[in-house]
Amino acid sequence: MSTAEKIVDAAQGILVREGADAVSMRRVGEIVGVTAMAIYKHYPNRQALLQAVADRTFLELAGRWGTRVPGGDWESRALGLMQDFLDFALGSPHLYTFLMTERRERARRFPDDFEGGGSPAFAHVVAIVEEGMAAGSLRQDQPLEVALVLTSSTQGLVQLYLGGRIGLDEAGFRQLCERNARRLLDGIRA
Repeated sequence: MSTAEKIVDAAQGILVREGADAVSMRRVGEIVGVTAMAIYKHYPNRQALLQAVADRTFLELAGRWGTRVPGGDWESRALGLMQDFLDFALGSPHLYTFLMTERRERARRFPDDFEGGGSPAFAHVVAIVEEGMAAGSLRQDQPLEVALVLTSSTQGLVQLYLGGRIGLDEAGFRQLCERNARRLLDGIRA
């Protein structure tokens, strides 16, 4: 592993445990065994380092998502993507918040940054929507926007859950998300 990769690893570890505000060049340097100034040879500033964490995390998520129900029917695979998202959001709430809700200079913006697979993780959702439309399971519509409809509801529920506004345990919350997703799918079926 290169020094640059070790630096991103350390920053990601701090972010996962404590949140983005806890990531400093000094702390990362201590973990990696280099001075804070040495980090600047690889990343010109803290924002660039955090962007490297974001970029790598989205690629990692894209590599894992969509494998939960590889041979299942269309709906099972679509709901599997939602469960993959919940695994991430509930398993790494600080990382989720950093990637999905905190303002970042180079954060992807809908729709331009999402068209043509610009978001590796979101591309899985767009692909399953396109597949559903091609198979006649979903009404014909704009796939990018339909994918946004499907994901934004779950994201909103996650925000409420992480904020302590939904009084369910994790299993109950996951069931609520699935029921909600099924209602949405029922509304856009062909």
